[in-house]
Amino acid sequence: SSEVKIFILLNLLLNRERGNMFENIFRMNDIRGVYGQELDDSFAYKTGRAISKFLKCKKIIIGRDMRLSSNLLFNALAKGFVDSGINVMDIGLIDTPALYFASAFYKTPGIMITASHNPAEYNGIKIVKANARPIDMNNGLDKIKKFIEKDYFSNIKIRGEISKRDVLKNYKKHILSFVNPGKIGNLKIAVDAGNGMAGRLVPFIYKGLDIRILPLYFKLDGKFPNHVPNPILKDNMKSLRKMVLKDKADFGIAFDGDMDRVAFVDEKGQLVSTSFIGALLAKYLLQEKKRKENIVYTSACSKIINETISKYYGKSVRAKVGHAFMKESMYKNNALLGVEHSGHYYYRDNYYADSALISSLLVLEIYSHSKKNGIKFSDLIAEFNKYSQSEERSIKLKDKGDIVEKIKKYYKNKKPRKIDNFDGLRIQFDDYWFSVRKSNTEPLLRINLEAIDKATMKSKLKEILRIARNN
Repeated sequence: SSEVKIFILLNLLLNRERGNMFENIFRMNDIRGVYGQELDDSFAYKTGRAISKFLKCKKIIIGRDMRLSSNLLFNALAKGFVDSGINVMDIGLIDTPALYFASAFYKTPGIMITASHNPAEYNGIKIVKANARPIDMNNGLDKIKKFIEKDYFSNIKIRGEISKRDVLKNYKKHILSFVNPGKIGNLKIAVDAGNGMAGRLVPFIYKGLDIRILPLYFKLDGKFPNHVPNPILKDNMKSLRKMVLKDKADFGIAFDGDMDRVAFVDEKGQLVSTSFIGALLAKYLLQEKKRKENIVYTSACSKIINETISKYYGKSVRAKVGHAFMKESMYKNNALLGVEHSGHYYYRDNYYADSALISSLLVLEIYSHSKKNGIKFSDLIAEFNKYSQSEERSIKLKDKGDIVEKIKKYYKNKKPRKIDNFDGLRIQFDDYWFSVRKSNTEPLLRINLEAIDKATMKSKLKEILRIARNN
């Protein structure tokens, strides 16, 4: 009948719309979208059921950040697990690295409810197997997506239970094991929590250290009233830079919303390249180990990363951008350290996972020793300031063909020294190189460029931005 045909057509359209929505929120490394539009409580409930079906586990750990929708998503997600017969360990408001720690400490799968550095309207779900091993679209997230799309889950007679668990005491012990707390001292540090989880974790982890903290935006607020919790963007660092200069701090530290990213400002109020921090950590850790070690990095990192690793007798291993790719490469190569240009730093002894807190403490320890010898923070990282880097630029993608291929075709005619398609596109000339890559978390094209001098950097950056903006 005509009514049946209309019903079938409407269902086809509904399934197509739902499929398109899933394509938008299922990213390579996690699930992420605008709450109330792309993901909601109903979706979270089904996700809990789907993850249960995929993992076939008896218990799961769930942590969450302070976003306005995080508690709502937790309630729905937890109900999905409980209705699947899975016991939920609720570790409450926490940073993402603490979820990784809990997963390894209890040898249990875990979920973090967060959208990391995205604006307030976003939220997301990040999933790991036991021991903090990541789940991505290549090893399970695709199957979870299909389970949700089918929307069929069997009834379970025995429901699970929710219990609260405090991991902070053990977490702090683990974090502080990366440094000698007694060697950190006589410091005045400005810290921008960005109204994110650093407002809770920094006072707890840093307590007992000989540090005077100058707090900025420490009140937990999922609306992020002062700036988006992304410290890699220059505009978000204005207040911290002013505070460092005004209060004559030794340097400044800024965390993103869920504390898996960290950025630094020197005593002059200047932004410090994330690659410089990566090189500093590589130098320090390689010198400490006194043996050849693998260090993982991404294509957008400065050439100084490779050069520093070689100088201090390490071995460079390249990986694709994203926590799942980085951790898998770290694990495969038993790497000592991992460096992403976006401010993620990974550690072998941290279950191959990233941690902004560990990174901040290592930098504090390194600088404390240097300060005794009258060395300023800017002096500490001066040896890595060899090339002229642009700030990472993000261009909104339009649906007009493959912009990466367009850029590749344009520069191929200029006869570059090397064209690399390992992760996005990386093109190298004698006096400059650049990388372009589609973001895994946002509809943006990421552009990073480095040159032998400032004039070349500015000129070549202007050229590639013109091409990219005409996509």
